[in-house]
Amino acid sequence: MRTDETDERIIGCLLRDARSAYADIGAQVGLSAPAVKRRVDRLRAGGLITGFTALVDPAALGWTTEAFVELYCTGRTSPDAIRSAMADQPEIIAAYTVTGEADALLHVRTRDTAHLETVLERVRMAPFVQQTKSVLVLSRLIDRR
Repeated sequence: MRTDETDERIIGCLLRDARSAYADIGAQVGLSAPAVKRRVDRLRAGGLITGFTALVDPAALGWTTEAFVELYCTGRTSPDAIRSAMADQPEIIAAYTVTGEADALLHVRTRDTAHLETVLERVRMAPFVQQTKSVLVLSRLIDRR
């Protein structure tokens, strides 16, 4: 899908606040509200905008511990096998295949380190998991969602 600078500015406005009124976005990008709506509809139809969501502060829910967990697997474990084994764990907020020594990287949020330990024990129960290495997040320096 082809976009222009105005489309990119509209997307930027929506990334900052997806609940912004089309008139407010239009004032920022120099278009009328109906013109912004037409562009947003086109961006959605074209698959560039895939949805709108609410962002929740995990700390407000008591989930204050964040970690990245390197996953080392036996043999030739497929990404689908990793996804299937990890998908039912709500503390795993993202999982990635990666280059380097690890087979996958898990992004985990928990209430505290004891909760993290429980999650790691569940992760290690997957039959293909050989070992894990964890890194705790101390603070976020850049957070682009």
